[in-house]
Amino acid sequence: MGGIASVPGLTFDFAMLLHGEQEVVLHRPLPPQANLKTSARIAEIWDKGKAALVVLESNSSDDDGPLFTNRFSLFLRGEGGFGGEPGPKAGNQRPERDPDGVMETQLLPQQALLYRLSGDKNPLHADPEFAAMAGFDRPIIHGLCSYGVACKAIVDNVLDGDVAKVASYRARFAGVGFPGETYLTSYWKDGKTVLLEVKSKERDAIVISNAAITLR
Repeated sequence: MGGIASVPGLTFDFAMLLHGEQEVVLHRPLPPQANLKTSARIAEIWDKGKAALVVLESNSSDDDGPLFTNRFSLFLRGEGGFGGEPGPKAGNQRPERDPDGVMETQLLPQQALLYRLSGDKNPLHADPEFAAMAGFDRPIIHGLCSYGVACKAIVDNVLDGDVAKVASYRARFAGVGFPGETYLTSYWKDGKTVLLEVKSKERDAIVISNAAITLR
């Protein structure tokens, strides 16, 4: 994902970048050890009016073949209006009924700083001055951190801790989360699909929407 800055013709202000959606497809359960080879490409570019949506797709394989595919949807504020197609509408709509369950997860005050250890050093998540330039009153949680918190809540409470049951997972980052907040993950079972939504308990604000985990 870090290589996107070197793509010819794709220049933008990183302070204006937001992670719009994320999808991972697990072609088979992940081995505990492997030699990985990953290739990436710009798969799609959509015109959202005030922003451009760039979809970066990466495919990772080990010695036994394809292992997983990631699709990062990057929302580039201020880069739209170039006359392109707007792209498909978000799917995975939550049902109009009460959820089958709600899990509560308490984030740490230093959650974003800990998540930086994954290698994502975007100062939006650590530097208050940089966050202010991006329009936030304080650093925000990484989208992929929220993405992982929600998946873990489902795996632990719905799938009996069996990560191998997850075949794919797609989510839309509908809002931002902040370190120290409490996440409420609601879910709805629909056959081999678990639909989910995440809210900040303190702000009653949606953080993740249009999300679904497909089961093996």
